[in-house]
Amino acid sequence: MKNVLVLGAGGHIAQLAEAFMLEQTDAKLKLFLRHPNKLNDALAARATVVTGDVMDSDVLDAAIAGQDIVYANLAGHNIEDEAKAVVAAMDKAGVKRLVWISTLGIYDEVPGAYGKWNHEMLDDGYLPTYAAAAKVIEGSDLDYTIIRPAWLQNEDEVDYELTEKGEAFKGTEVSRKSIGSLVAAIVAKPEEHIRASLGVNKPNTDGDKPRFM
Repeated sequence: MKNVLVLGAGGHIAQLAEAFMLEQTDAKLKLFLRHPNKLNDALAARATVVTGDVMDSDVLDAAIAGQDIVYANLAGHNIEDEAKAVVAAMDKAGVKRLVWISTLGIYDEVPGAYGKWNHEMLDDGYLPTYAAAAKVIEGSDLDYTIIRPAWLQNEDEVDYELTEKGEAFKGTEVSRKSIGSLVAAIVAKPEEHIRASLGVNKPNTDGDKPRFM
């Protein structure tokens, strides 16, 4: 049985991933979040819930101790500081495996008109801070997987393909459910995608921007 700590456990993608992990893996979940009322009751009933902020080192240290995998579904203007806090706590606890949600465009890897549009939409502080956070993760000695989703939609589908760091990003969109499924797949086989940064998109969605924008 794997002990999995989910940081930012109340997020939409996180709760989809949690449901997949409980259904498809042997994971024992610890759900860490600031506002536990955001959690689905069925998920909360099958996991240990910890109320806290990742910037509170004492609470984070206690939550990470004894875990096998940390899945971070964090967001916000202070994402770089959150990355530093997570790396420090994992190093302190001797926990190596990290799954980190980021965003497309942090390496300027999105080609063509879509790449230009993506920069225009996300450059106002968003891409630089997420790129800085990814640099913190990649500069650590952790066994990380960074996930870079395309623009997110809520279709009830699991349909995705992957690109590696250094490859041009494909497609324009992907479902949140697909990202949740990918997280669960990595938890099920944590020996895969180590020290990798994965672009994730729905196949055959190339274009100048997502269809729903």
